[in-house]
Amino acid sequence: MTVISLVNQKGGCGKSTTSVHLAEYLRRANKNVVLVDADGQQSSSKWASTIATPITYTIMSDSDSILDKIPTLKNDYLILDGPANLSEVTRAILLRTDLAIIPCQPTRLDLNSAMDSVKLILQAQSVRGGLPKAAFFLNRAVPRTMLKEEAIATLKSISVIPLLQTVIHQKQAIADSSGQRTTVWGLNSKAAQDSAAEYEALFAEVLSYV
Repeated sequence: MTVISLVNQKGGCGKSTTSVHLAEYLRRANKNVVLVDADGQQSSSKWASTIATPITYTIMSDSDSILDKIPTLKNDYLILDGPANLSEVTRAILLRTDLAIIPCQPTRLDLNSAMDSVKLILQAQSVRGGLPKAAFFLNRAVPRTMLKEEAIATLKSISVIPLLQTVIHQKQAIADSSGQRTTVWGLNSKAAQDSAAEYEALFAEVLSYV
């Protein structure tokens, strides 16, 4: 079983959206996947439950549940949507995770916040002898902007955590998908198709790390 977690103390960076899309991507590839919602707002599990063919999910809101229950689950993949803070829940997540993915928006506040997540990941790697593996990706970027290029340069400069090459660009189709009770693969617009292609490229990169 492979556990992939989305972690970042910054709310609104795209953890839940990415978690749901990654779970759906794996399900479409005929993998046995469970979405674990560890965020107090429970956005990802609420969304997953409304999709036409609902994504299997479970809610684990405290560190003891994460530490005790995750090893008992038997699936190809667990996708773990972390909380918007660096609490003991996040520490527990990193002790049970094979790969931690840090979504980061191209703003100075987000980049600074991501560094706090890096610190926790490095602590977990020290305890666990190198695990979890970890990677950044740039999320909600606007094409051809200085902010995007500066964010890429900043994230690349953090040598201890690699930056995935694929960038997820800001599109209304992604924001609309939860309200439409689907993912971008369930929408017909050109923007949705473009976003689906970006997610597919991103998740192929993610899976190459595990």
